[in-house]
Amino acid sequence: MQCLVIGAGVMGAATAAALARRGVGVTLVEAEPRAASGTSGTSFAWVNANRKPRPDYHDLNAAGVAAHHELARRARDHGRDAAWFHPFGHLEWAVDPRHRAELRTRVGRLMERGYPVRWLTPAEARSREPRLRVPADADVALFPEEAHCDPAALADALLAEAAALGADVRFGARAVGLTERTDGAEAVLASGERLHADRVVCCAGNGTPALLAGLGATVPMVAPARGNAAMGLLAVTAATDSGVRGVVTTDEVNLRPWPGGRLLVQALELDAAADPDAAPDPALGAAFHDRLAAVLAGGPAPGIETVVTGRRVLPADGFTVAGPLDGHPAVYVLVSHSGVTLAPLLGALAAEELDTGRPAALLAGFRPGRFAAGTPFPPVTAARRPGEQ
Repeated sequence: MQCLVIGAGVMGAATAAALARRGVGVTLVEAEPRAASGTSGTSFAWVNANRKPRPDYHDLNAAGVAAHHELARRARDHGRDAAWFHPFGHLEWAVDPRHRAELRTRVGRLMERGYPVRWLTPAEARSREPRLRVPADADVALFPEEAHCDPAALADALLAEAAALGADVRFGARAVGLTERTDGAEAVLASGERLHADRVVCCAGNGTPALLAGLGATVPMVAPARGNAAMGLLAVTAATDSGVRGVVTTDEVNLRPWPGGRLLVQALELDAAADPDAAPDPALGAAFHDRLAAVLAGGPAPGIETVVTGRRVLPADGFTVAGPLDGHPAVYVLVSHSGVTLAPLLGALAAEELDTGRPAALLAGFRPGRFAAGTPFPPVTAARRPGEQ
């Protein structure tokens, strides 16, 4: 079987590598000159199953966390450095009454599901992360199996593995449409070239609806617009000896290490200013810095070097889409807001389904067919915090 994978974000890279491991012939095309140039490269990249109340979505993401740990273990077992993966856990504290109540409810639910989480005292939290100013009256939870990753490094490693197994990885090759044939499917490139395969796997993120339009099919997405749920802001600090090791989430700011000794900072309240058609307001740097300074101890907070706008990949109901298009069995779609967490798992499950024809039980609730005409679904609104579906 020959498969064509469209997109070299973490999802496409993971799928190409998983198919190649199974001995499937793989060609991957990516419009940009390098991997993870789109949403993957502007993601907070927190590997977790934390804020997923719907049971099957929680189970899918929990399996995604486990798949990341397994991918890193396999790399080390083969003498490779899994430098993209940082399994240092996630520390969350709450002081705000609403956040405190929500955290207690969530931790209770996760404990019932057997998800790794435990309460810490503020002193224990400060011992674990000495550079953090954890309030003495905070509720503090530790999620020890959660992690963060460097998406570009992960995608590069997966594509290198795929290429070593015989995959043809082509950058600067933009797919602009799909057509079906009796013996598979075909992607039309901007150059005019047509690439035929037995199966096409669309991992094009926010470009998915445009690619599927020629088939008369759709996977509805939340179109990025100023301040809506598909938009977000991230800030990167100057290099600092912060000592912060893992993901940290608080009432007003989230942070994690970033390559080069920097920190990546997120403040969801500031996302209202994210505009897909304009550069971030320079004043946002000061707002990010103030929030960061409030949680770092032991010296001045590092300056903010850049603020970047990210476009989240967000299906219209907020949940992952994985599987063949109804009526178009040669076209398989993978698109998810939880793309970084789920990429190694979804790549493996998609490869298994394509190779064997056997459906994966974990994907039963996430098929594209749920968007069939006339099927109602709850829209994702800006008021919803991303990841809380």
